[in-house]
Amino acid sequence: MTTHNDAVRDHLARLLDWREAHVGFEAAVDGIGPGHRGKTPPGLPYSAWQILEHIRLAQNDILDFCVNSSYREKKWPDDYWPKNPAPPSDAAWDESVASCVRDRDALKQLVRDPKADLSAKIPHGTGQTYLREALLVADHTSYHVGQLVLVRRLLGIWPAA
Repeated sequence: MTTHNDAVRDHLARLLDWREAHVGFEAAVDGIGPGHRGKTPPGLPYSAWQILEHIRLAQNDILDFCVNSSYREKKWPDDYWPKNPAPPSDAAWDESVASCVRDRDALKQLVRDPKADLSAKIPHGTGQTYLREALLVADHTSYHVGQLVLVRRLLGIWPAA
């Protein structure tokens, strides 16, 4: 029998996949070739690489905050945005995408864990709950996935060919 808590946990896990009401992460990054990853469209401040890395860095930071009692706060904005518009290599791009998926899956596992009290305050935080952090990741990533789609549109590579 599915309980209210199970339904909420399932909804949160689906929300972290970002596909319910908009393009999902995988669709947004799939098909961005090496020649477009470091291009910054006119009028926009970031390239696809910078947005991807920002998603990865922010999501990883929030996951670390949720699970690491020795968590250390990062410096905003320096530790959350790469300086260079292009990835250092194709492997760096691939690893960034893979890291986003791994960390998202770890967050999904956390919210689905029936032993985890999502309304509990994170012990080493300042009042944040696990629920708040999961919603923050979903909201933040959704915003930046939309930016990835915009970058692709302006570069003429959306939808993927």
